[in-house]
Amino acid sequence: MAFDIHFPPPSPMAPTCNTLLLLSFFVFSLSIFSTASIHNHHHHHHPLDPLSLHELDRVRTIITASHRNISFHYVGLDEPDKSTVLLWLSRHTAAKPPPRRALVIARLNRQTHEFIVDLTTRSIDSDKVYGGSGYPILTNEEQTAANALALSYAPFRASVSKRGLKVEETVGFSYAVGWYGEEGRSRRIVRVMFCYLDGTVNIFMRPIEGITVTVDLDEMKVTEYRDRLMVTVPKADGTDYRESAQKPPFGSLLKGITVVQPDGPSFTVHGHQIR
Repeated sequence: MAFDIHFPPPSPMAPTCNTLLLLSFFVFSLSIFSTASIHNHHHHHHPLDPLSLHELDRVRTIITASHRNISFHYVGLDEPDKSTVLLWLSRHTAAKPPPRRALVIARLNRQTHEFIVDLTTRSIDSDKVYGGSGYPILTNEEQTAANALALSYAPFRASVSKRGLKVEETVGFSYAVGWYGEEGRSRRIVRVMFCYLDGTVNIFMRPIEGITVTVDLDEMKVTEYRDRLMVTVPKADGTDYRESAQKPPFGSLLKGITVVQPDGPSFTVHGHQIR
């Protein structure tokens, strides 16, 4: 399979031409990997292959059959021992791969659980409650809920109005609070900080400084609110980073480029292995 990809010089009538062509190239490249994965779907798993969508769905089905109102924070392959993998490889993959197992980190009843799920027997091998330091990664759902809670909090809305800003143009972001010793590990909290739209897509160029909202994720309520000082929000002018918004001397200066591989790529893809 030969590659012959040509990118023409940028056209003044189409400032986003190069972006679209580069995007097409990457989509085309990714399709090679996707096709290879599909063609190898029915082959034996390599012991270190990541979990497939089907396996991820099976993990959820197995755990939720016995645990309700659970939130998943991490699901990944529980890797077999190195000696087991080497033994499988030494037999030139003729042997049956070791059992597929998943490691799951989840929150249930304000506790962190570590599950080991056997995908072959469709059973939970172990369920341990984690009692050490730290908490699992944040989920999109709880971050969205924490941001919405902060944006609807009456003292925050009053602070926004005091600055002459619009609440509907304000966006919140949840951040982990960091580590401050063992005494502070009993609560799972985030701090919500804010940026301002109103004329720009580059919201991080317009932070609303001086305001911090602390949210308890387990109780989903505001536990602390601070409005320390008022800092002028930067103007929206000149903050648009998109190519279509650039003016000379900025903007696209790329010339045309041609990439040719008449003998095809210098690698092969087998499932999740690249050689």
